[in-house]
Amino acid sequence: MTAPALPVRRHDEVAWFVPGRIEVLGKHTDYAGGRSLLAAVDRGHTVRGRARDDARVRVTSSLAHETVDLALPGARGTGAAEAAPAGHWSTYVRTVVDRLDANFPGMLRGADLTVDSDLPLAAGMSSSSALVVSLALALMDLAGITHDERLRAVAPDRERLAEYLGCVENGQTYGALAGHRGVGTFGGSEDHTAMLCGGEGELRQYAFCPVRLEDAVPFPATAALVVAVSGVQAEKTGAAKDRYNRISRSAREMLGRWNAATGRDDASLGDTVRSSPEATARLRALVADDPALVARLDQFVLESEVIIPEAARALAGGDLLEFGRLVDLSQHQAETALGNQVPETVALQSLAREHGAHAASAFGAGFGGSVWAMVEADGADDFAREWVDAYALAHPGVGDAATWLVTRPGAPAHRV
Repeated sequence: MTAPALPVRRHDEVAWFVPGRIEVLGKHTDYAGGRSLLAAVDRGHTVRGRARDDARVRVTSSLAHETVDLALPGARGTGAAEAAPAGHWSTYVRTVVDRLDANFPGMLRGADLTVDSDLPLAAGMSSSSALVVSLALALMDLAGITHDERLRAVAPDRERLAEYLGCVENGQTYGALAGHRGVGTFGGSEDHTAMLCGGEGELRQYAFCPVRLEDAVPFPATAALVVAVSGVQAEKTGAAKDRYNRISRSAREMLGRWNAATGRDDASLGDTVRSSPEATARLRALVADDPALVARLDQFVLESEVIIPEAARALAGGDLLEFGRLVDLSQHQAETALGNQVPETVALQSLAREHGAHAASAFGAGFGGSVWAMVEADGADDFAREWVDAYALAHPGVGDAATWLVTRPGAPAHRV
């Protein structure tokens, strides 16, 4: 279960494949120091790059059918001509370029990059984080940053690199690498970990803050994952970003109350609930004045400390009935405690189970996006068509735009 070695040479040309991911379980747990059960998938972004002789980075996306062209930070003027429109994918390009330049001044080279993808956008499969990871890997390869002692000191392996790239996206400081403006969401490194550290043909149970591998569970050879895209975009911009960040902030609020009351300096909610057998009850008493915080605490503890380890054991033991029951419980908590589900994702999950899926759940940030269903590979396409047709009947309009794909746990990010 050793992660692949990182490249260490500077290149003039480079190509990387970075997969999307499915969060099998782990709803809003990673940034709070909890657990997730993850799969990299066999779809993703392929980025190809060539170094330039000037100080510009040009990124062309086959999905967006457009090119982002910006100067390296040291070559920019003082005007706002290159400012990105709100919610535009160029925000991710600028975020990666600016953070790498700030952490490794003078190393970035101009580059021409092309991004091709078969990963659905805004569907919960983390196309935005895959863009961050793919751009960062390509630009670091071209600049030789992967061999730089400053990076190797804090990110000597893929798990640490995933944490750093999570901080590139959210803007936080990582070790000696100072924070810089991120994309505006207070997320963790779950997506980046799945993309860099996933295992082909298996689910991986990771704990976070810091990232650490706890288990690798073989995915049944006869099974497949069907992903139905609801048609409701899981955007992390605008009002959706605010709702996402409120869930994130609730974990920080509980941690702040705990540390203030106890005099401790726990770094995460996960550290808090694992600090003693009485910790969860004491923390619940500290947040008892706020029902939303109580619900969030109970959801976190149940998801991270009970559902995920028990579900991993059930799947490893071939007990698909128990696995499905635990996934249903996770979905119920998302609907009632997190409040991050929409009617469309609730319907998709329920319909998947009605149509015979071993297990099914919405995944990702919530407020739209996709639902995964675990089914027998033989007949997966027929299941998918019947599932999505039933959804379209239940939700005409948006349901008519729903799409689906069949996948299995795939390889992590790799050169191509």
